[in-house]
Amino acid sequence: MKRVVVVGVTGSIGRQALDVVRRHRDLFAVAAVSAHTAEAGLAAAAGEFGLPPRWVCLSGRTPTVDAVGRSGAAGLADMIREADADIVLNAAAGSDGLPCTMAALSSGKDVALANKESVVMAGRLVMDAARAVGRRVLPVDSEHSAIFNLVERIGREYVRGVIITASGGPFRELPLERLASVSVEDALAHPTWNMGRKITVDSASMANKGLEVIEASRLFGLAPADIEVVIHPESRVHSFVRTLDGSLYAQMSRPDMRLPILNALAWPDVVAEDLADLDPALAPVTFHPVDGRRYPMLGLAYAALASGEGAANAYNAANEVAVAAFLDSRIGFTAIPAVVESVLDRPWPARLDDLEAVASVDAAARSYAAEGLREMQ
Repeated sequence: MKRVVVVGVTGSIGRQALDVVRRHRDLFAVAAVSAHTAEAGLAAAAGEFGLPPRWVCLSGRTPTVDAVGRSGAAGLADMIREADADIVLNAAAGSDGLPCTMAALSSGKDVALANKESVVMAGRLVMDAARAVGRRVLPVDSEHSAIFNLVERIGREYVRGVIITASGGPFRELPLERLASVSVEDALAHPTWNMGRKITVDSASMANKGLEVIEASRLFGLAPADIEVVIHPESRVHSFVRTLDGSLYAQMSRPDMRLPILNALAWPDVVAEDLADLDPALAPVTFHPVDGRRYPMLGLAYAALASGEGAANAYNAANEVAVAAFLDSRIGFTAIPAVVESVLDRPWPARLDDLEAVASVDAAARSYAAEGLREMQ
């Protein structure tokens, strides 16, 4: 039986991870849980799985109930390191996930990674840390889970490229001239997936796909030119792998995040499950090219990836600042790429050789993004 630490247990991925455990109690047990500020949901999860306070952490504020025994970012990192667990499901939001990933790897645990920012910010350092302790980074994003499982079966040496699919979000058919006036509620109305607020806005702008392009490069050792993105509104094909002979292999399922969560937690085993079964006769699929005018955040991500590790880190940081401003109704939707582009126009180091350098670039990019926001207002 695998023992699992769930970071971000009250979020969309965390709640679905608990459902995977419920469906397969013979395979998985919950060893520890955390949430950022949702204390009631955290305490409920701890009670359901019989966790003592030592293995329950509220990372974003001081707990008010006895069921939660740890708090703060340092308390979360300590809990991850100390837990008697085999794998850490990291569903923390944004840059807060990087310390969780490193704490898990440094303590000899596999990481089921739903926090793509860890790899975008410090991909080489994360992968080096995993290799140093003989552990794996197992992607939970549906797209990277698909690529990972296809590459594991085909063999990396036979793969020459990947195609990542994108739903296109809620604005894929909206006239371009109306994008500047869309509301926060419009951006949060995703047509396919039920996700958190930040990642849903990222899907609408395709910043999420830009982060996934950077993540795919880091996880699978792919050059930018070897990673394509196509619009696939039905979200049934989660990615393609192209082999040396030009053949395309796809992973298809209903859009249910419990499948990639299960695959990551169970790896290298394959567990019998039918929750995402797809009947291809009843599920037509279509594909369209990405319109760069509608989704400038994707082009900015490719440019950041080509520029180096510092620019990729800055892309993530600037986007987090810009999206937070949009969610607070301080800027319009089309200002998000404008803020990010202004940050990427500055010089950034090609390599980030330690976590201190990562943190320094992250802080500088956030400062420049905040400066850009002030100039817009």
